[in-house]
Amino acid sequence: MSEASPARPRVWIAYTGGTLGMVPGADGYVPAPGLEARLRAAMPQLDAPGVPAFELHEYAELLDSANMSPADWNRIGADLAGRQAGYDGFVVVHGTDTMAYTASALSFMLEGLTKPVILTGSQIPLCAARSDARDNLLDALILAGSSAIPEVMIAFGGTLLRGNRTTKVQSEGLRAFASPNAGALAELGIDIRIHRERVRSPAGVPFRLRPYSSAEVAAVRLFPGITGDFLARLLAPPLAGLVLEAYGAGNGPARDPAILAALAAACARGVVVVVVTQCLEGRAELGVYAAGSALARAGCIGGADMTAEAALTKLAYLFAVGLDPAAVRAEIARDLRGELTAD
Repeated sequence: MSEASPARPRVWIAYTGGTLGMVPGADGYVPAPGLEARLRAAMPQLDAPGVPAFELHEYAELLDSANMSPADWNRIGADLAGRQAGYDGFVVVHGTDTMAYTASALSFMLEGLTKPVILTGSQIPLCAARSDARDNLLDALILAGSSAIPEVMIAFGGTLLRGNRTTKVQSEGLRAFASPNAGALAELGIDIRIHRERVRSPAGVPFRLRPYSSAEVAAVRLFPGITGDFLARLLAPPLAGLVLEAYGAGNGPARDPAILAALAAACARGVVVVVVTQCLEGRAELGVYAAGSALARAGCIGGADMTAEAALTKLAYLFAVGLDPAAVRAEIARDLRGELTAD
């Protein structure tokens, strides 16, 4: 009597749109329905041993990710949350332009996550001969079904990255994403090498969805010539929080009293201003240079080595869960989902 074969892992795929499923249109590539049929035709390896069984859910409105909004994050998050019990892992097919924002947002929304959630997409549509869609989707599907990593991640270009540490670094290359301040969670070559020492353990709290609300947050990049009037208008009510992308180690134009006054007035009103660095690598340490200390004296707080995407989505999340500005300031500096390296 033969032993029963182990059941194939089950993965739920959310097809939200993006380049992977696009087809040529009158004005360029556009998201198109019917992805599962096209995948089955183009990828016979989906039925190969070792590849999880999957169910693909196609959204009624398929988006170029440039059109993504917090309402879309909430919809995706709710769909993932409602299926946690029925699947071993999850894949979100998403456009590359705002994938790092969505991955960061989902990492905060899905509190107590115990199963892999992996975003992927492609730089070249599946319908094109040289598409990277096949490898990216297959990597994401296999890792979602077998890795048991309880995090929100991005699988792209042969690497698996923590979602809230990731930023898009290439508009044309096939390794579109990087995680400059945290090592990859896995590399996918001839073998799949998972760095278990970098994987976060389950949080040990019950799973729940923490959706985004309408809290007003924004981001602005410092540039030579920025004025205090511009910042004052940006920081005016109803703004609740701002990610300030500063120079170097978190420096700003300290000799401009109008800029410092605008920041100080906003911080005194309760606006939370989080400073991150414009550099791909490194962290914002507001006490390293006098130009950074001036921002700290105005009431700004350092965002350590968070990406701008993680800082913005974290700030919005903290307001969404109902924290007051003092509590938001405290939580910004605390590592919640692996988004920053603690001092």
